This record gives sequence, structure tokens and C-alpha cells, in this order.
Amino acid sequence: MQKEMGMKAPAGVTKRALFTTRELTIIGMLSGITMLLGLTGYGFIPLPMMKATILHVPVIIGALVAGPRVGAMVGFIFGCFSIFQAVTSPVVLSFAFLNPLISIVPRVLIGIGAYYIYKGIEGAFHKQSISLAIAGLCGSMINTIGVMGGIYLIYAKDFAEVRNIPLDNVVNIILGICAFNGIPEAIVSAVITVPVVVVLKKVMKNK
Repeated sequence: MQKEMGMKAPAGVTKRALFTTRELTIIGMLSGITMLLGLTGYGFIPLPMMKATILHVPVIIGALVAGPRVGAMVGFIFGCFSIFQAVTSPVVLSFAFLNPLISIVPRVLIGIGAYYIYKGIEGAFHKQSISLAIAGLCGSMINTIGVMGGIYLIYAKDFAEVRNIPLDNVVNIILGICAFNGIPEAIVSAVITVPVVVVLKKVMKNK
């Protein structure tokens, strides 16, 4: 509109970058850790039907240290890496992870959910570590429920076929995976998240 009327934008007004230099540094560092864990295999726990993962932990850390946009971006890169893994190191359910609704969307929501859960309960506990642990647990469960729930909603029939089970049994298997994989992943997530975030917050505060 200003251009059509021959008006110029006020002097000194510049567009704000999507991410600051510090945010880009954090995104790059945590995304690098995610890919390193994935490529070395340390971030995956091999299981008969799929690979359980702790690759969501850097997403949670990024969100709690630098905000939801950083967490969402690290989650997006994690999701893209999941597609890469599904192509290069396929397992029985890899076909589902080729779909961005399964591999990317839940991973973006990890950071956003963990951040706002932490902010919502931040003052409810005497110790910050409790709030961080709960955020870490919830972020991990967002990943588990988002991925497995998406597989059930979109690929229930395919899941039944590759597992050679009746379609009616799929929901029980999905719930079992959420319990037996998701709960240990959530606990590990909380255990790692608390000390790392506490240290990083102190370091960033002193700079």
C-alpha cells in the first residue's frame, strides 16, 4: 500500500530476522546432536516393529532453553531426519514415517507443547527441576502419542497387515507400544532434560 501511494517505509525500520544468531546457533547445535545420535545409532533403541528413540530430547531442551520457535525448528529437522532414516534404514513400519504427518508434525509439536507446559506449571513447584522434569515427560509423550496415534488413524489397516493381526487388535498393540516404549522414553527424557537445561540456563544467564 505504501509503495502504491509513493510512500517509503520509515527510516531505521528493518525486518526482524526469523531467528537470532543465538537461536540459530542453538538450533544448529541441537540438530547436529540429533543427527549424530541417529547416524551412530545411539539415539535409537531397536525393537521388532520399530525403533524407539530418544532423539526427541534435543527438541525439548531447545524449547525449554530458547523458546517454542527454536524447539519447533529442531523438531522439524528431527522429523526430516526420521524420513531420511525410513528411507536409508527401513524397518517394518518405515512406510508410515515417509508421511510428514507421522514423522514431522508430532516432532514440531514436541517443542511447542513442552515449552507451554513448562511455562504453565513453572511457579507451581518450589524446585524448578520438577517443572522441567514434567515438561520433559510431557514432551516425550507428545512424541509417542502423536506418532503412534497418527499411525493408528492413518495406517491401522496397513499395520494389521504387516503384523498379521486382526484389525480389531491394532488399537491394543498401539496402546501397548505407547506404554512399554513411551513410558521408559518419557522417564529417560526427564532424567536428561533436567540437568542439561539447568546448566544451559545458567550459562546463558551469565553471558
